[in-house]
Amino acid sequence: MALDFQQVRQQVQQLGAEAPQRQAHLDGLRAQAQQLFTQHASDVAGLRQAVQMVARLYDPGLRCALPVSEPLDHRRALPPLPEQASILAADGSQIYMDRHAEVQYGLVNAGAILMHHGTPLPPATHVESRLLYHDALDQMTEASLALQRDLNERRLLADLASGAESPVVTFTDGPMELWGSSTEGGEQAAQFQKSLEEYLEVLERLHELGTITAGYVDRPGADLVIRLLEIAGILEAAKSTPTDLSQIRKQRPLHGVTDRELYEQLLLPGERSAVFAIQSQSARQYRAALALHFFYLNVGTADEPYLARVEVPEWVVADPARLDMLHAILVSQCRILGARPYPYLLHRAHETAVVSYTEKDQVTQMIVSELLRRGLPVRGRSYKQIAKDAGNRKGYGI
Repeated sequence: MALDFQQVRQQVQQLGAEAPQRQAHLDGLRAQAQQLFTQHASDVAGLRQAVQMVARLYDPGLRCALPVSEPLDHRRALPPLPEQASILAADGSQIYMDRHAEVQYGLVNAGAILMHHGTPLPPATHVESRLLYHDALDQMTEASLALQRDLNERRLLADLASGAESPVVTFTDGPMELWGSSTEGGEQAAQFQKSLEEYLEVLERLHELGTITAGYVDRPGADLVIRLLEIAGILEAAKSTPTDLSQIRKQRPLHGVTDRELYEQLLLPGERSAVFAIQSQSARQYRAALALHFFYLNVGTADEPYLARVEVPEWVVADPARLDMLHAILVSQCRILGARPYPYLLHRAHETAVVSYTEKDQVTQMIVSELLRRGLPVRGRSYKQIAKDAGNRKGYGI
């Protein structure tokens, strides 16, 4: 049976009825955020002290932006492009193990593309495909496979960067911070910790190679700077009004406002924001030269601003020339695709890495054929899968 569109229509009408009030509420919060932003923009030292005090005394799990040296409203104009550079982008995809299929396996695919900026050399593509089977499937989850994908992307970048002509700029889609949990205990936590250690080794290798490396987050929804402003506002109010700061983690007076909404109003096309460090428990795993930072970048136009968040390690932040080079190259890459600003090489890397449904079926048949050739039994699809296929069901979440 398909969707009950009558039910959905009623809920859509309810959504529409509530939307004006919600919009007005958010507009009010955005105005408050802008006021706090203007008020505290130059108080870098005070904001740093406030964040460190709250994290130490009241909320060890605090996650927010931590100013470094530039005012919150800092705007860095678009620097000139370097004459030459090796630009590397990588992306990944995967095939998840399907217990309903004829054979059990997983696959991680990493694709990268190398552009020789400033030279007549054509771009070069690289692909690494890794099949996972037998014992490698033990304890495999979608999260662990995603970790393997992210790790393989960075490994491929490091391998290619080692043979590329300097300067080398590398980037991937998404945050630089590896996501997972090492606090829940058990096998999954151990797997994540192992992957994290391997990932930090890859980052250190990129550091030793002298690369300029980054993670590019398209249309970010984070509120790291907003949370910083909330902390500043709460502490300021506490000077005149009794406040239980032990509950500060639950106090989200600007909930619903994002950093993007702040910086869309500030940054002109091609400009970047101030650079911030990341205050969080997980970010503490990235120490010294690997410490994570970020800035916002307007890759849009005067009529249509479009914000990205760019995550970078300390070794890039510490060198203004490297930071400027990354800034210029990312804006240049985004302008190649015209009205849809997104780094051209990341788009190409995605095309290189993505595994199609047809390719998945081909891999499955390759494994089935190999097992049959060796006289080994191959079980059929599950009855559930047969029923789905017979009904030609191709919906989501089934």
